[in-house]
Amino acid sequence: MAKKEQELSVEEKLKTLFQLQTSLSAIDEKKALRGELPLEVQDLEDEIEGLKIRIDKINNEIDEFEKAINDRKGDIIEAQTSVQRYKLQLDDVRNNREYDTLSKEIEFQQLEIELCNKKIREAQQKIKDKIAEREKAELNLDDHIQELEMKRNELDDIIEETRAEEDHLKVKAKELESKIEPRLLTSFKRIRKSARNGLGIVYVQRDACGGCFNKIPPQRQLDIKMHKKIIVCEYCGRILIDPELAGVKSNVSADEKKKPRKRSIRRKKDEE
Repeated sequence: MAKKEQELSVEEKLKTLFQLQTSLSAIDEKKALRGELPLEVQDLEDEIEGLKIRIDKINNEIDEFEKAINDRKGDIIEAQTSVQRYKLQLDDVRNNREYDTLSKEIEFQQLEIELCNKKIREAQQKIKDKIAEREKAELNLDDHIQELEMKRNELDDIIEETRAEEDHLKVKAKELESKIEPRLLTSFKRIRKSARNGLGIVYVQRDACGGCFNKIPPQRQLDIKMHKKIIVCEYCGRILIDPELAGVKSNVSADEKKKPRKRSIRRKKDEE
């Protein structure tokens, strides 16, 4: 019995739903003040992380080129040592065959030295290119860090300004949600989520749905005013509420404008 006494009437359900909608819309407005800032901050953080990874990769590539240069320098020293040894051996050759063999070895080692020097020059050029690429990335990183700091400060200011009011609205919304039966609340949230403007319940405006603005038949408008059952728009699916129950001034409908009255006055004047 106690459970039935606590159950809200249709009128109270509609009123509570509209109050909930008002609170949720106000929360949406607070979030809209932040605009794209949260996404911009996230994008900048991702880009900064990407730039740091890129700079680390460039540094590793420079290290590899420097190691390759050192290896080539070691090869040059070995080749030069071999050339010196082969040249000394030329003094002790006994025949032309030994002389030709040693000469070819010297020539081969000299070619090896030239090749190593070429590889060193190429690696040095690549290091220069990588250093230029790193400097560009570092400048880009500095710009992104400064922009991120600015965006974060801007976002923090907006959050600080709206936090208290937004927290209050969230508490109020939770209290209102607790008064609404789960099935109705679930339906309302589903409608609100699918609606472009986030409105799950709307009042009748100029004989039309306040959400999609399609005309509502007179009998259906009368049913809405009676508050006997939950009525939804047959076009957009939003829950409909009477403007007076929603606490807003209703606009005068086209049917309520009685222009024939002017014609009767004219007729009287003509008869006179």
